[in-house]
Amino acid sequence: MSLKTKDVYICRECAYESPKWYGRCPGCGQWNTFEQKLTTPVMSSAASTKKVLVDKTGKQGQFYQINQVDIDDEIRFKTGVHELDRVLGGGIVKGSLVLLGGDPGIGKSTLLLQICQYLGKTLEILYVSGEESIRQIKLRANRLQVNSENLYLLANTNVEIIANTIVANRPDIVMIDSIQTMSIDKIASSPGSIIQVRESTNAFLRIAKSEDIPIIIIGHVNKDGAIAGPKVLEHIVDAVLHFEGERNQSYRILRAVKNRFGSTNEIGVFEMMDNGLEEVVNPSMMLLAGRPENACGTCVACIMEGTRPMLAEVQALVSKTAFGMPRRTVTGFDYNRMALILAVLEKRCGYFFSSLDAYVNVVGGLRLDEPAADLSVALALISSLRDKPIAKDVLAFGEIGLTGEVRNVSNIAARVKEAQRLGFRRCIVPKQALKSLKDLALDDLDIVGVSSIKQAVLEAISV
Repeated sequence: MSLKTKDVYICRECAYESPKWYGRCPGCGQWNTFEQKLTTPVMSSAASTKKVLVDKTGKQGQFYQINQVDIDDEIRFKTGVHELDRVLGGGIVKGSLVLLGGDPGIGKSTLLLQICQYLGKTLEILYVSGEESIRQIKLRANRLQVNSENLYLLANTNVEIIANTIVANRPDIVMIDSIQTMSIDKIASSPGSIIQVRESTNAFLRIAKSEDIPIIIIGHVNKDGAIAGPKVLEHIVDAVLHFEGERNQSYRILRAVKNRFGSTNEIGVFEMMDNGLEEVVNPSMMLLAGRPENACGTCVACIMEGTRPMLAEVQALVSKTAFGMPRRTVTGFDYNRMALILAVLEKRCGYFFSSLDAYVNVVGGLRLDEPAADLSVALALISSLRDKPIAKDVLAFGEIGLTGEVRNVSNIAARVKEAQRLGFRRCIVPKQALKSLKDLALDDLDIVGVSSIKQAVLEAISV
C-alpha cells in the first residue's frame, strides 16, 4: 500500500485544519493562530477505496447485555470539600478523567493540593507537576497545611515516564498540573502545542480506563476563557470543571461544563483566604452581605443553580446622559436581555429611558443567566428612575414577556423557601405560580402574585 505525505496547518484555538496557512482562521475568525505544520501519512486513493470488512486474525471484542452489567460496586471518592463533591455529582468516580480549567492564579492548583489532605487519610495520591519543583510544591503545601503521608510528588513533563510511574506504583488518584506542560518524545512538537496536548490527554485517558485510576488534569485557558488547546480535548475527558471569578475579588465559582457522572447545573462557591480556599456554605447570605437599606435602584433576585436556590442583589442606576446616544452598561447580566427589558418598560409601561444612561450590576461577581431575574432587573431600573426605594425584605422573580406580562418560572417552592429562610417578608412571584404554593406553610411570608410589570411596580415600590 503506497503512502504519501500531506502538510496540514491547524488552528490552535479551534483545531481547524487547512492544507495551507491562513492569516485569519476560517473556523473561529482569530488572527495568526495557524502555528504548526504537521506531516500526516495518508493512504493513496487506490488503497483508500478498499474497505476491510473482516479481520483475518479472527479477534473479537467482548460484549455484554445491558441488564447484566452490575453498577452496585461503583466507587466515588469523597474529596472532603462539599462544594467540589456537589459539582462532581457526589465525588470523584473511579477510573474517570477530569479536566479543571481556569484563569492563571484563580486557585486550581490550590484546590487540588487542599483536597489531598483529606484524600490522603485513606488513599495514595500522586501529584505530578510540570510547572513547579518539588521544593516549591512543599512550600505551598506548608502554607496550606497539607502534610499527608500518602501524598507523593513527581516533577516531570515526560508522559512516558509519568505513565510508567503510574502503572508501576498504582496510586489511588493522580493529579496532573498542568496538561500544557506535558510532552511525548516521539512527537516532534513543542509542549503546549495542539498535537502534544491532545495526545498527552489521550495517553492519560488510556491509563485511567485501563488501570481504573481517576486522573485530574489542570488545563490553562485562552484569552476568551475557553480551555486552551483543541476543542477535542473537552470531548476526551469525562468531566470539565471551570473556575470562575475576578482575581481582585475573593470569591470563586466552580462550575461543571461537562459531567458524564452528574449534573452540569450545580455550582460550588469558594472564598480565597490566606490559608487557601474555603467553601461558602451559604452563598445567598454572602451575596447579600452589606446590602444598603432604603437605597433606590436595588432589588433582590432568586435564581436556581442546579438544585440550589441563590439570592443575589441587583443594582441599577439611571441618570441623564451627557452624550447624543445613551450608555448601556451591564455587569453580571445579559446585555441583550437588558435592552429587551428597557424596550418593554418604555412601550408597555410608559417609563422612558431613551435619553437616559442605564447601568445594571449584579453584586458579588455572580452572573444571572436565568430569565427569572428579569423582574428584579426591571424593578431595580424603575426604582432608580423614580428615585423610590424597594423595601429590603422584598424579593421578586419572574420572566418578562414582550407584552409586559410576568411569566411563570420553575422551582417556585425552592425559591420561596430560601427567601423565607433568609428572613424576607414579601415575595413577588408570577400569578401562575400561586397554585403551586398553596400547600406550603408560609405564615410569616406574604406571597404576592402579579400578572404584569405595572402590577409588580405597585406591589414592590409602594411597600
